[in-house]
Amino acid sequence: MAKAKKAKAARATATSKASSSSKRSTATTQVESSNQSKGPSAASSDNFDQTLEFIKNVRERVATVVVGQEVVVERLLISLFTGGHLLLQGVPGLAKTLLVSAIAKSIALEFSRIQFTVDLLPSDILGSEILDQKSNKFKVHKGPIFTNLLLADEINRAAPKVQSALLEAMQEHKVTIGNETFVLPAPFLVIATQNPVEQAGTFELPEAQLDRFMLCNRLEYPTIEEEKEVLRRNSALGIRREQKGAVAITEFDVIEDSAVGSVGQLISAMESVHDVHVSDTFTDHVVEIVNQTRCNPHIELGCSPRAGIALIKASRARALIHGRKYVVPDDLFALAEDVILHRIRLNYEALADGLTGKEVLKQIMNTFGAGGTAPASSNGASSNGSANNGQAKAST
Repeated sequence: MAKAKKAKAARATATSKASSSSKRSTATTQVESSNQSKGPSAASSDNFDQTLEFIKNVRERVATVVVGQEVVVERLLISLFTGGHLLLQGVPGLAKTLLVSAIAKSIALEFSRIQFTVDLLPSDILGSEILDQKSNKFKVHKGPIFTNLLLADEINRAAPKVQSALLEAMQEHKVTIGNETFVLPAPFLVIATQNPVEQAGTFELPEAQLDRFMLCNRLEYPTIEEEKEVLRRNSALGIRREQKGAVAITEFDVIEDSAVGSVGQLISAMESVHDVHVSDTFTDHVVEIVNQTRCNPHIELGCSPRAGIALIKASRARALIHGRKYVVPDDLFALAEDVILHRIRLNYEALADGLTGKEVLKQIMNTFGAGGTAPASSNGASSNGSANNGQAKAST
């Protein structure tokens, strides 16, 4: 009898422990499930904050070398984050090469520069096969295009076949040398420059090739205060002793080799761009703007659908750079000129009347309220009030 009571008590204790263990297991599962449901959101928020810190560090590093040009820096970051190529129009001496070199070193990217001339050949860019006399076999010698950031200086000075070879690589991200096809490094970005003043001995890029550049930014001269700061910094550079002589220190020598960001952080920033919300209303406005360039009586050639894609991508990247997870009309108005202007061509009547592409585009944008937005500041950012108004419009 006593043994039966002990056995019954043991069974009750085991049942109690099993029930308690089951409850603990259930509670643990619920907590883990709750954490998993919260995990992606928290991770996304952390990734967003880290991306903003990465952008801030890169811009601060570039500012130690380049004075001003905040808008151009923003356009370069937009191109990097979206994988689009950038065309810069400006007179010589506006620090285009210095700017691209500074950004490349800030993110530990490889950088190459090609000075385009009329006698340049496609093999000078892409590479060629060279006969090895020892082995009597051809070996592939890769050209300067195998890099992360490629500065194509004065691209309109090269012959059309050279321009076509470069633009084909830009589109397909691969190069064929002989019988072999090579994939270009990732990320791969082309920053091409043009001198808008001197046109002698140049080959103008046709519209079909211009359309492959996501953005075309027109650089302006620095302000009076910025130019004073440029002169102060240049006067303080001094010289550097080398061997038995000395050379003048240039701005390129001031660029620090240590990077403030990594390729991994750049990839995270590219992923964060796709998390930026685009409303249906914003998309409708983009489609209407692109369509108006095709129906405008002053425009002979309007924008292709590639322009609308570029506007959406660039707007999302600009929103991220300005610390937002959503696009606003200010993003559209700020980027419209860089995305659209090089993709349209005025007809003869408009040119005869003295109209410019910029004036016609301004008329189109004014129908969407662009004239009422606050002007952009020197760093390309709009005022807080304008951003708040844009947020209200985007939510409608």
